[in-house]
Amino acid sequence: MKRVMVFGTFDILHPGHIYFLKQAKKYGDFLIVSIARQKHIQRIKGRDAIHSEQERKKLLESIKYVNKVVLGSKDDYIGHILRQKPDIIVLGYDQKHFTERLGRKLGKKGLNVRIVRLKAYKSGIYKSSKFLHGKAL
Repeated sequence: MKRVMVFGTFDILHPGHIYFLKQAKKYGDFLIVSIARQKHIQRIKGRDAIHSEQERKKLLESIKYVNKVVLGSKDDYIGHILRQKPDIIVLGYDQKHFTERLGRKLGKKGLNVRIVRLKAYKSGIYKSSKFLHGKAL
């Protein structure tokens, strides 16, 4: 069984997220979604999440092609990934934080993982920041 892992905030779930999750699932049999922790969202996005970690987790668990939802690491993202043992990590087109040399870092810890970056799905329309600023509502 091929395990696929994705990462994200998933604060305001929109069609771009659904596309991302469906495309990621095509790379394997078991899709693990790691949700960004509150403490990292402020630093990365410059704002707090609207929904709590548990609210976002519960919403993602309701999606039929998501097999497992975990809260992301508070401090050790490499260890967090190693515990899930993915075969493939699928990144969104705009995910830049923590992804530089990710495959090499994991390889040094004994996990050889394929990393795939997906293309955008209507990025001019479906981007969470656009929803927050009222552009796509």
